[in-house]
Amino acid sequence: MPVHRRLLTENASYALARDAVENRAFAFETGLETSARAGVTVIPVVVHVVHRTPEQNISDAQIAGQIEVLNRDYRMLNPDISKVPEVWQSLTADCRIEFALATEDPFGAPTDGITRTETASDLFRTDDGIKFAASGGHDAWPADRYLNLWVAPRIEDPDPTLGEILGYAQFPGGPPETDGVVIGHRFFGTTGTAQAPFDLGRTATHEVGHWLNLFHIWGDDGQGCSGTDFVADTPNAGGPNFGTPTFPHVTCNNAPDGDMFVNYMDYTDDIAMFMFTQGQAARIDATLEGARSSFLKP
Repeated sequence: MPVHRRLLTENASYALARDAVENRAFAFETGLETSARAGVTVIPVVVHVVHRTPEQNISDAQIAGQIEVLNRDYRMLNPDISKVPEVWQSLTADCRIEFALATEDPFGAPTDGITRTETASDLFRTDDGIKFAASGGHDAWPADRYLNLWVAPRIEDPDPTLGEILGYAQFPGGPPETDGVVIGHRFFGTTGTAQAPFDLGRTATHEVGHWLNLFHIWGDDGQGCSGTDFVADTPNAGGPNFGTPTFPHVTCNNAPDGDMFVNYMDYTDDIAMFMFTQGQAARIDATLEGARSSFLKP
């Protein structure tokens, strides 16, 4: 959200683009428009590994494991989907998206979908420095053809009270040269340098959700119970949930079922998040038939 607010302040075209994105999302959420997308959409991915130490130069296997997690979670094939409380089982959604490492680079040459850049930087901030070779990172591949995933040595928010963060993403409608997702190497994939409690690949599931225009389920209003994620089937929550909550966890007069802390768009540990809802899938449909329609095959 700090990245979103920064872009709203700095970039007038972003604000206009966001209005269009949200108008389309509202139409899909309310049934004024319905999805024409057929089958499963496959999104080519390029992973830019930016590292200072050999350990941070994560393996191909760690990257492949992360892609597998994305494919399970977005197709509702994750084994832990059965842990969704019964009251929300009927809301779970197959988002009909799969992810595949790119096989062709922007110039048409064969690729494994991975770039590797040694950097002098110990950490990057949410100012997008990692997305440019000139500042020690790697330039994005064309955002209308690839989901750019940057793997960082460490990410910090400019707010010193927040310190290290797991990752961040850019919502649809932003500048193409900074479009994509950034994740710290210790929160990426399920093997190698991935560390508990964020070692099941769900940081990427969450951040790619933002890339597809999903908001946090509590609406980012602190703990005021006045925010919204613009999705009707995710109960409003009184701020983010952390760790592994016990069902039900009631806030914001949302009894008896309470917060949907098992949703990928909360802040719980990887082991405690299992689902997207049908309303969230509708927002993703709106994105793929709008701002990110370049990923749909003709």
